Amino acid sequence: MPFAPVLHAEWIKIRTLRSLLGGLAGILLATTAFSAASASGGAGEDPLYSAFFGVNLGQIAAIAFGTTAVSAEFGGGALRLTLSAVPDRWRWFAAKVTAIALPVLAAGLLTGLVTLLVGEAVLGTAGPQWTEGLRGAVGCALQLTLMALFAAGLAAVLRSGVATLSVLVPFVLIVSFVVGDLSGGVADFLPDRAGQVALHSTWDGALGPWSGLAVTALWATAALLAGAWSLHRRDA
Repeated sequence: MPFAPVLHAEWIKIRTLRSLLGGLAGILLATTAFSAASASGGAGEDPLYSAFFGVNLGQIAAIAFGTTAVSAEFGGGALRLTLSAVPDRWRWFAAKVTAIALPVLAAGLLTGLVTLLVGEAVLGTAGPQWTEGLRGAVGCALQLTLMALFAAGLAAVLRSGVATLSVLVPFVLIVSFVVGDLSGGVADFLPDRAGQVALHSTWDGALGPWSGLAVTALWATAALLAGAWSLHRRDA
């Protein structure tokens, strides 16, 4: 079967599952709500990060979306039915990944722009400059997308939504709120921290906005390759 109809089938799965549509809505709501709450406390030393602080919580919704989209295939024999229609597992997984990435990217771009507008409204003249604000909006979209893909790859390896979320949610919360203040160390190269450099006005570590996103992209790529290999090697 050609790639286009496989992608169309995967898109139908996503848009007909309420939990997945709720996950996309959660990305927007969590990011903007917590960003507005952070901005209401003042700009601090980094007005851009104050405006986009909610990404710390929004990326959990993105992780849940990527996890659910993949783990749903491993319940009730759904994967066996899918692979009977699309025997090429590599093609199917590529379509699944694309069907995850595109809506999260679209929701992420909307989230980034809305978050920027809310941050500018709350912070006023103390808010970020529009040029760095637009960089933050794009960085927000890319970070959310990459974290969703990272979760999708891990879910393909673990074959369980509960196991994947049990690993990633505590990992993200611990890194972000406990060891996240350790600048210039190993924490800067972890997936949820590296990409968030694009959400800062200034940075002290080895990574910049785009190199940080590149590091997160490497994590996501590694997880997806591991997921594709696991799917190819193991029985449905």
